[in-house]
Amino acid sequence: MTTPHAESTPGLTPPPGCPAHGIGATSLRRIYGAEAERDPHALYEELRRQHGPVAPVLLHGDLPAWIVLGHRENLEAMRSPSRFSNDSRLWRMFREGRVPADSPLRPMVEWQPMCVFSDGAEHERLRSAVRDALDQFDRRGVRRYVIRYTDQLVDAFAAEGRADLIEEFAEKLPMLVMTQLLGMPEEYGPHLVDAALDLMKGTETAVSSNEFVVRTLRTLTERKKARPGHDLASRLLGHEANLSDDEVLEHLRLVLISANETTVNLIANTLRLVLTDRRFRANLAGGHMTLPDALEQVLWDDPPLSAITGRWATGDTVLGGQQIRAGDMLLLGVAAGNVDPEIRPDLGKPLLGNRAHLAFSSGPHECPGQDIGRAIADTGVDTLLARLPDMRLAVPEGELRWSAAWLSKRLEALPVEFTPPTSAAPRSPSAPKDFASTAPGPLPEQVPPPAPRPEPVTGSPAPARRTWWSLFFRSAG
Repeated sequence: MTTPHAESTPGLTPPPGCPAHGIGATSLRRIYGAEAERDPHALYEELRRQHGPVAPVLLHGDLPAWIVLGHRENLEAMRSPSRFSNDSRLWRMFREGRVPADSPLRPMVEWQPMCVFSDGAEHERLRSAVRDALDQFDRRGVRRYVIRYTDQLVDAFAAEGRADLIEEFAEKLPMLVMTQLLGMPEEYGPHLVDAALDLMKGTETAVSSNEFVVRTLRTLTERKKARPGHDLASRLLGHEANLSDDEVLEHLRLVLISANETTVNLIANTLRLVLTDRRFRANLAGGHMTLPDALEQVLWDDPPLSAITGRWATGDTVLGGQQIRAGDMLLLGVAAGNVDPEIRPDLGKPLLGNRAHLAFSSGPHECPGQDIGRAIADTGVDTLLARLPDMRLAVPEGELRWSAAWLSKRLEALPVEFTPPTSAAPRSPSAPKDFASTAPGPLPEQVPPPAPRPEPVTGSPAPARRTWWSLFFRSAG
C-alpha cells in the first residue's frame, strides 16, 4: 500500500531538479494511491496549508510535479500557453528518460497529434474543426434526443419502483445521445454504452473495448465519406481545416469518450444533491432555483474531474510564489481551485448562475462541448424528476460510496425508490435489466464488445483497476 507522506518511505529524497528540491522530503506528498485517493479534497487542503496556491507533489513512480490549487493561479496557467504549454514533449522527465515504458502516466501525457496536446496555429486548426462541428447543434435539437432516451431508460425500470440511477440512467444517457450527434445509426448506441462503461471502469477487458470503439469510429468515417450528413463526423471530414482520416478518428474518439465521462459525473452529482439536500430540492420545486443554476452549483462544488493533466513550463518562471523550472509538469487542480478561500470564503453561499468555475478549464483549451454537456445533464435530470416526482434515496446518505482515481471521483451507486407510474408496464421476469442488451445483433462489420467481467472468486485478489484515462489517451491508430 502506498503512503501519503514522503517521510513514510525511507530514503525518499527529492532528486536534483525536482520541483520540491530544497523544500524537504517531509513536505512531499503522493497524489496517487489508496491513501491519497481516499479523500483527495482533504489532501488538496493540506497541500494548500503547507505550500499555498501551488504545491510540489509526486506522481506515479514518485516523479515530481506541481499541482495548482489556487483559482487565480489555475486561470493564469490555463490562459498563458506561451509560459505553460500543452505539448508534453517538453516534460523534463521524458527528456531525462525517467518515465518507464510501462508507466501509467504515459497513456495520459505522452504526446499525440490531437488538439489537447497542441498550441498555437496547429491547436487552432484542430480545435476549429471540433468547435465548428459541435456548434452546428442547437440545444433544442440536443434536448429532443435527451428526452427521447431518458424516457426509454425510465421506461425500463419505472414499473419496479426502484432503480440505481448510476447504473440504469447516468451511465447510459450521455453515450446514447452522443452517438446520435456523431451520426451513428440507432443501434450503435447501446453497444457503445457497454464499451464506454468498460473503458471508464478500467476492467481487464478495457483494451478490447477501446479497440471496439476505434473500429466502430473507423467504420463510421468511411460511411460518412460516401454519404455525409448533418452530424459531427461529416462536419469534421468536410471541414476546411483539412483533417486527415486519423485526425478525424482521434477527435471523434476524444469528443465521444470525454463528453461521456464528464457528463455521467455531472448527472450523478446533480442527482445526489437533489436527493440528499432537502433545501436544494425545495428551491428547485418552488422555483427559487432553476436546474441550470443547480448544475453550475454542482460544477463549483463537485466538478466531474478533480484535476486536469497537464501543462508544461516552456521556461523558468514563477507561479503562486513557487519557482517553476523549464520542463516542469503542472496539474491543474480544478476541484481545489473551485473552493479556493481567496475567492470563496463562505462555501455555503450559493453561486446562482455564476460560471466562473474551472470545471471546463479556461483559455485556449476551454472545453468546446460544455454547452452540449449541460444540455444533456439538465434536460435528462429535469425529465427524470418529472417522470418520477416522489423519487427518494433508498439508503441512508452515509452509505453512499465513491470510487476515486487520482484525477476524478465517481459515485458508485445511487439507489432510489419511487411510486411506479400507473402507465408503467412491468418488465418480464425473463427480460434483461441491462438496457443495452435489448439492442439488435452485432453491428455490421463490427465485433461486439466483450462480455462483462466475471466476479472474482471469493478469497482471490480482485483484478487490478485500470483508469479510463489510460485508454482515453491511447493511440487509436
